[in-house]
Amino acid sequence: MRILIVSDTHRRDGNFRRVLEKTGPIDMLIHLGDTEGSESYFREWVDNDVCVIHVVRGNNDFFSFCDREKEISIGRYRALLTHGHMYGVSLGTEGIKDEARARKVDIVMYGHTHKPHLEYCRDGLVVLNPGSLSYPRQEGRKPSYMLMELDRQGEAHFTICYLEDEDRNQELEQMGIWG
Repeated sequence: MRILIVSDTHRRDGNFRRVLEKTGPIDMLIHLGDTEGSESYFREWVDNDVCVIHVVRGNNDFFSFCDREKEISIGRYRALLTHGHMYGVSLGTEGIKDEARARKVDIVMYGHTHKPHLEYCRDGLVVLNPGSLSYPRQEGRKPSYMLMELDRQGEAHFTICYLEDEDRNQELEQMGIWG
């Protein structure tokens, strides 16, 4: 099973659409908020009727009907999907970890910070943030996303992925900043 995890695209969807083309067929798409209305196009962009799509509302999704957060199953794992702003993730991950442990989930996925993060806690909790494909804030500011893959034994493997420089230059050119 192959899951694409993204966040904070803020209606700047060029990189997101390139990633969808690049990653090939996916079984699930998870967007962790701040789509700013683009979620209505996701089914068309995924171009795969069997792909499961989960979207949660972010702090900039003012008119969204998406859930604020969701608990879902991915194989044998339970996951909490949230944008994260309600848990103070800009200041650290302790609040969101406490919430995940209280809900007895295996994985907590959040966005909001625009910085990729992957943490394996001693108690087995996995904490992840795919960063942002549109407005990255980590050092080097490379647009990022995450892939989660379940192997044949059902074990989860996570990869933080970055767009190549030529992809970033294309996006900047479209924004009128490059070229």
